[in-house]
Amino acid sequence: MIYRFRIILDAKDDILRDIEIEGSATLEDFHYSIAQSFGFGGREMASFYKTNEAWEQGEEIPLLDMDEGIEPMGQAAIESIFNADNHHLIYVYDFLDLWTFFVELMEIGEQDPSTLYPNLIFAQGDVPEEAPQKDFLSEKNNSEFSNDINEGDLNEDECSDADFY
Repeated sequence: MIYRFRIILDAKDDILRDIEIEGSATLEDFHYSIAQSFGFGGREMASFYKTNEAWEQGEEIPLLDMDEGIEPMGQAAIESIFNADNHHLIYVYDFLDLWTFFVELMEIGEQDPSTLYPNLIFAQGDVPEEAPQKDFLSEKNNSEFSNDINEGDLNEDECSDADFY
């Protein structure tokens, strides 16, 4: 069986790739396919994260086996991860820059014997030179994070240089 995915870069612009890959391929194979389709070398650390329909990040599937009990990408076949109930993953490439992608299973179909897989079938948008910055919002007021201490709240007599070391 062939699994057809849409991979969307978490950015303001529409930057996406559609990839077909065999269900027997591993998530590690898929990782390299995604990295290559977006113009990355595939040499950086990466992880997939299980998620739900609301894209809430769940259990990690790391590139390397770093913890007992967590199956790394190389041991997880695509067909064992995706099913009728689970057709979303979050993919994070390069933990220094945090390139973040939404991975959605579009359909499962029959393999074409004349096609080499993985197969990039559609590409839209140019990848920016730098990873898109994330806006972290405060849960309390849903606005950009700001300090709880306002200018003028500190009394210089109450603080010393030692308080900051």
